[in-house]
Amino acid sequence: MEKFYTIQGEGAHTGSAAYFIRLAGCDVGCLWCDVKDSWDGSKYPQESIESLVRVTGQSGAEMVVITGGEPTVYDLDELTSALRNSGLRTHIETSGAHRISGLWHWVCLSPKKFKQPVEGVHKQADELKIVVYNKSDFKWAETHADLVRNDCLLYLQPEWDRTDTMLPLIIEYVKKNPRWKISLQTHKFMDIP
Repeated sequence: MEKFYTIQGEGAHTGSAAYFIRLAGCDVGCLWCDVKDSWDGSKYPQESIESLVRVTGQSGAEMVVITGGEPTVYDLDELTSALRNSGLRTHIETSGAHRISGLWHWVCLSPKKFKQPVEGVHKQADELKIVVYNKSDFKWAETHADLVRNDCLLYLQPEWDRTDTMLPLIIEYVKKNPRWKISLQTHKFMDIP
């Protein structure tokens, strides 16, 4: 769908330079999705792996984030092998709705209620990021935290349009449950992609 060099605005790598490759196609359908244009993969032309590796390498980036849509609707083995062979760190952000293919330095699992993660995906996560839209999402977060590895980083992130309502609740929750950290969409505060 799109590709761009920017600053990672969320989660464990907030503030780091990153080249983003946003793949079109998603069957999860979050009602609060901020890139609904990514859902229909047929609306966008295909690009070769060689082209993606070339433009990513030319950017000067050391890290590439594959996101979507839902990137795991595709087999990512060949793309991630090519990116890694060119010296890039490969990161993915996924809802876990499909099996994770590819070779990853970092897996951010951000499960959604609209389509449950597949079995086994939680153990692949280096980072669990729960988007908090309402109060029931804290229980949802704990359900998923129980399924990840002990060394997985845990983040609660307010849904952007509900930040004023949910952030105070997240702050209090993290104070009472310090294994969690807060993730904010800092790229939106900086007005960058």
